[in-house]
Amino acid sequence: MRILHVIQRYWPYVGGSERYFQELSERLAAQGHQVTVYTTTAYDLEYFWQPGRRHLPAGVERLNGVEVTRFPVRHLPASPLAYPALRRLAQFVGRAPGSVPLALGLAAATPLVPELALRLTTTRERYDLVHAGNIPFDAIVAWAQALARRQGIPFLMTPFTHLGEAGSAAIRRQYTMPHQIALLRNCDVIFVQTSLEADFLASIGVPRRAIRRGGVGVDPSEVQGGDGDRFRRANAVDGALVTFMGTVAKDKGAIHLVEAMRRLWDSGHAATLALAGPTYGDFERYWATLPGDVRARCRLLGVTVGDAKRDLFAASDLFAMPSRTDSFGIVFLEAWTAGIAPVAARAGGVAEVIEDGVTGRLVEFGDVTALAEAIRSLLADRALAAQLAARGRAKALADYTWEQVVGRVAAVYDEVTQ
Repeated sequence: MRILHVIQRYWPYVGGSERYFQELSERLAAQGHQVTVYTTTAYDLEYFWQPGRRHLPAGVERLNGVEVTRFPVRHLPASPLAYPALRRLAQFVGRAPGSVPLALGLAAATPLVPELALRLTTTRERYDLVHAGNIPFDAIVAWAQALARRQGIPFLMTPFTHLGEAGSAAIRRQYTMPHQIALLRNCDVIFVQTSLEADFLASIGVPRRAIRRGGVGVDPSEVQGGDGDRFRRANAVDGALVTFMGTVAKDKGAIHLVEAMRRLWDSGHAATLALAGPTYGDFERYWATLPGDVRARCRLLGVTVGDAKRDLFAASDLFAMPSRTDSFGIVFLEAWTAGIAPVAARAGGVAEVIEDGVTGRLVEFGDVTALAEAIRSLLADRALAAQLAARGRAKALADYTWEQVVGRVAAVYDEVTQ
């Protein structure tokens, strides 16, 4: 089978959607399929609108049997201002009847990747199917969808719809603009992470017959077998360790987590906070305002993989990522598999992934007081924390290994190409 995957970023970036497409691509290539990935040069998310952020070289490379082509991100004049302005304008324009083409035209500059657009709209390379993600990168999805329609082949999408917290449309509106809904309705298959996402997409007009369960997964070997003592020595950690892993950003709950830990520290608790992952601008600005004694209790680790990741999990007593921007949360599977109970926000797909009081603790997004109390209580009751982690681990291994997830997706690939 000749498969084209189209995704805004790819390895070595290690976010959830990027990891999902990496696992699909490499495992399918290992099975003998011809897998091509089209992506961009962005590493930091902010590189899409800020030229000074981290990025990768353009070009073609072969990674674990997968041909990966990175197309350069270009930037409009005054891009940090123009990019969000165009996003808002596309959202506004899209409300008018018949405005989908105009909204997608505006979206074509957010991000601006003209070489990728040209390749997807003109290539004569033949594929058996095209699978794209994520829906906020709507123009990239639209170009990939156009290629599939031109070639008369199935178009599949994993939108990673972020529903946000109940009662707030702040996150959801970035995934449900009228032109995005039009793209979703025109897919042959949409892979969802949870039944919450499936029900929501059906409620906005996506045919139920197109919605399939995909999910994300965990590789136990990546999180088990670490040396916790080695991590603690290397990072001067003594006492309880609370760990966050993901993009270190406000919407991921990183700022709320630091503020919750400050309350524990002010009450005499001696725990250390480890923050693993790339930092986002809003957190960097917040971090610059913190006093030295707060910074001294935190460990900013950057992207953590391999032995460093295993060691971090082995050293951790509790995992906390109170995010409102997750359609599922691979890191919760990883924490469970490593034997660690999670604390999360009751937002998006996470509210279905974690059962409060059974496999972890849930608090309202932004409720620093409740977050601090959840962390304090689980650090105080290690037996309960171990029970939550054990139930979560059983859930992860029963249904959410990468082998199982890729197997479900591959079965759909076979079905639509018959």
